[in-house]
Amino acid sequence: MTQRILAFDSGIGGFGIVRALRARLPGLPVDYLADTAIYPYGEQEDAALVDRVVTLMGEAIAGLAPDLVVIACNTASTLALTALRERYRIPFVGCVPPIKWAAELSRSRTIGLLATRATVRRPYLRDLQQRYAPDCTLLAHGARGLADLAEHAFRGHAISADIVQQELAALFDQPGGNRIDVVGIGCTHYTFLMDTFRAASPPGMIWLDPADAVARRAATVLEALPPRPATIPRPDRAYFTAMPAEPARMTEAMAALGYGSPTLFAQEQVPT
Repeated sequence: MTQRILAFDSGIGGFGIVRALRARLPGLPVDYLADTAIYPYGEQEDAALVDRVVTLMGEAIAGLAPDLVVIACNTASTLALTALRERYRIPFVGCVPPIKWAAELSRSRTIGLLATRATVRRPYLRDLQQRYAPDCTLLAHGARGLADLAEHAFRGHAISADIVQQELAALFDQPGGNRIDVVGIGCTHYTFLMDTFRAASPPGMIWLDPADAVARRAATVLEALPPRPATIPRPDRAYFTAMPAEPARMTEAMAALGYGSPTLFAQEQVPT
């Protein structure tokens, strides 16, 4: 029988990975859960956030019965993946800043990362650089406002190019920033700003979005799993821990990804 995936994020960022999953695994059911009640994750205290993600995932796994969970959020992945794998037997696929990929492509040996402030300040990022790009200079910028801008872009609003240009200037105007030739995104929300990033960055800049790499990894993990028992087919649903702003716009945007209207997540109401 058809397997199911659950994609999880704090907001709309994981929809970029859903899009990649739809392209790579057409017809595979993908439920979505956004923890909008405490968005943005980057502003939360680490220990409390880990506890919340682990508890929320337990409720979602019990109610939605996925075969695999994609943690489509850099903050949740870097903080909670180890705890999730220790607690639950289901496989998890996370996403991390594409430092290794950037190092493979860079000729100048200076790579950039555009992420949230929380991702930039955590030791995990420096660990990635030391492991996968020790011969590269990593210049990172933590941009608090871009995730909110991506939320607006996803809902179909026009966005301010000036804001994007200011954030990119904070990356490229750092000492040595003129040597950056590859930039990775360290926040899944930024998928929905990539065209604007490319238009506003220096000519020839390579931008890396790890969404397809995450989808490819999810497909590989699914292939190794045994078939699931027969169940009654049900439509894919997008759940939110707090109803999102502008539900009509959100519904229209989600329709392109195969979802209906936003559904409030409550464990006792989730179909089994």
